[in-house]
Amino acid sequence: HVQLVESGGGSVQAGGSMRLSCSTSGFTSSSYCIGWFRQAPGKEREEVTAIDSDGSARYAESVKGRFTISLDTSKNTLDLQMNNLKPEDTAMYYCAADPWDCHSVSNINFWGRGTQVTVS
Repeated sequence: HVQLVESGGGSVQAGGSMRLSCSTSGFTSSSYCIGWFRQAPGKEREEVTAIDSDGSARYAESVKGRFTISLDTSKNTLDLQMNNLKPEDTAMYYCAADPWDCHSVSNINFWGRGTQVTVS
């Protein structure tokens, strides 16, 4: 069965960097849409970045130029490199995957449990 397990969260000062990793299993990651979402307290879950099954990546405007998504199909891991972090990046970050559409929360079938990122 599909499993997504996030790691790498923690606390960092503004301007710092952090790398999140999502270990995947139970599916062929290159054939799925797979990405990262985040949810801050009192806010809706939002897409941060994702890679479609055709390999194309897209980013939320708020993270463009600062965050980079990468998929290693040999290791079945999805990484998120976050640079120049800001306090508004503070949130629970979730790995998400779906065979068809991973850009809309309501369409996504598979979620990790999340990892907390705190920027002060």
